[in-house]
Amino acid sequence: MGKTLLGICASPRKLGNCELFVKEIFKRMGDGWELRMVRLPEFDIKPCRACYQCLFDQLCPLKDDFLVVLNGLADADAYVVAAPTYFLSANSCLKVFLDRGLQFYAFMDRLWAKPGAAVAIAGIEGKEGGAKRDVESFVKLSLGDLRGSAVVYGALPGEVLLSAATLKIAEQLANAILDPAMRQKPAGPVCPICGGDTFRFVDTARARCMLCSGTGPWEFKNGSIVFNIEPGDHPIFLTKADALGHADWLRGMKDKFLARRQELKEVVKPYLGMGSFIESKRRQEKV
Repeated sequence: MGKTLLGICASPRKLGNCELFVKEIFKRMGDGWELRMVRLPEFDIKPCRACYQCLFDQLCPLKDDFLVVLNGLADADAYVVAAPTYFLSANSCLKVFLDRGLQFYAFMDRLWAKPGAAVAIAGIEGKEGGAKRDVESFVKLSLGDLRGSAVVYGALPGEVLLSAATLKIAEQLANAILDPAMRQKPAGPVCPICGGDTFRFVDTARARCMLCSGTGPWEFKNGSIVFNIEPGDHPIFLTKADALGHADWLRGMKDKFLARRQELKEVVKPYLGMGSFIESKRRQEKV
């Protein structure tokens, strides 16, 4: 039986650049692979309610399509996530799905270190904003092994297939998924912990990796900037032990809340009834 590549398209466009680029990667995977696709905006995925039930050996109580997609991801042998850039970040359907990610811990053994690749697509060169980091985070936080990522440009449907350089990227990502030795490395300075290449300058001496949240000093060395990032006290996905530890920390917050419930109630009391809320149409109809 062949292996399955899952393409997750965070775009509402059918046969748009996200879908086409995923299929171009698949074309280069060789024999023995089957392609399955998810058009994420077509699925009913509700926002997380922060109830934490899924952390305690229960499935998410929301009745929607989240587990359909998650099971598809867990069943796949590898995956590619592709998202268009909307207002300098990835399409919001990707984040809505990721916000339900506390459920990932129940699928740890089926998700951990699954080969993945991430693609951000923008219509104007240089206007991808944070979309590349968004798609990379999707792979990392869904517990996959990020083998490679890229930004490709194309505004009109099919435009991404017109560039030889873009087609070369598809080949590189396919090879990286197939062989960990072909793992892609960004051309510029990277985080030595996770390989991310998006940073925020915390102050004049330190920077923070926006992928793994490690922090450390930066310096100019041999004509190039070097980020000496170190992992923080609470890494989330650098190792399987980190991921399991984070899940335990989240579960422990329930007991901490119960122990401090009365204290926290007193803090909240002065804010009860403050201000007025604009009501949604749905809520207005219920009244």
